[in-house]
Amino acid sequence: MSSRRLITSSERSKLDPFVIATGDASPRDQRDLMERPFFSLAKAKRTRPILYQAGDMRVEVYAVPEHGMATIWDADVLIWAASQIVEAENLGLKTSRFLRFTPYQLLIAVGRQTGAREYKLLKGALARLQATVIRTSIRQDEHWRRHQFSWINEWEECARRDGRVEGMEFVLPDWFYRGVIDRSLVLTIDPAYFSLTGGIERWLYRVARKHAGRQPRGWLFEIAHLHEKSGSLAKPADFAFDLRRIAARQPLPGYRLSFERSELLRILPVKSFTASVDGAVNHLGTSGVRAIGTSGVTVSGFRACKPQLTLWAETTISRPNLESNLESNCCSGSVRPADNADTSADPPTKHQSQRSLPLLDRKSGGKR
Repeated sequence: MSSRRLITSSERSKLDPFVIATGDASPRDQRDLMERPFFSLAKAKRTRPILYQAGDMRVEVYAVPEHGMATIWDADVLIWAASQIVEAENLGLKTSRFLRFTPYQLLIAVGRQTGAREYKLLKGALARLQATVIRTSIRQDEHWRRHQFSWINEWEECARRDGRVEGMEFVLPDWFYRGVIDRSLVLTIDPAYFSLTGGIERWLYRVARKHAGRQPRGWLFEIAHLHEKSGSLAKPADFAFDLRRIAARQPLPGYRLSFERSELLRILPVKSFTASVDGAVNHLGTSGVRAIGTSGVTVSGFRACKPQLTLWAETTISRPNLESNLESNCCSGSVRPADNADTSADPPTKHQSQRSLPLLDRKSGGKR
């Protein structure tokens, strides 16, 4: 018989638990998190805050010295949670911000090992997710407000008297949960994402998935703009060098990177590969990163990662991905709005921007 602490004076006492039955779900990511600087891209402990603003949209991320800022590897926990919620909603099941699961389910789904070390690292990730404080004006309608929250409101390890862990529970913030149950704010991602070992390449894949999608003409970014959007502590020149190292290896599943002139990065889909949020996705177990995020480890941006093959059917997306934000390609002048424009694209939706559109091919001596 297991022994668990009674849930008292807790947010969980007001929520029905969403019990994860199998943990088998297609990986999905929340759009707002995919290309804005919400996470540290280094495995070394970061306490310096992220302060990012584009127009009226602002993101501030603060860390406490004890735990450091949540990393992009810690964000796998949120990707897993979003995947479980969307999968359950697709099946007509009731979901909640209060998730109850086994660590084994989470670790297997994000390509981790399941030994004692990985369980310890998972608890460290949960601690950083809870300790990191976010302030943002994203999704505040026409009234500019700043919403403050942590990635996890509270969490608990459920153990027997002998110390054996039987399960875990955590409560997601309402801001994140609302962004997941709104289908227009969720995108599927390739399971091979979890095998990406570098922080910058993980972030870059999410940018590619968010902006380039399956659009044949891809997307064009100014390097300086990408550096600003990443929240990286690297110097701009070092960041640009990191991007060139990544482009030389081409590790992003489903995308190819190329440089135009010295200051522009083009992201092209290899082929139509990504399913819509409601589309069925064939599951593939992955291996790679052994830790969800640890402190005291040097920045991981260059470790070798074999190119990944696409896993997704070509017919699963019905239209181009035009859900980018107003600041998605705000450049100093190198990229004009026409560089990311397509007259054949679908009309904008309420989640699209007028300045963030698919890329037109450019011909020398001709019009853009």
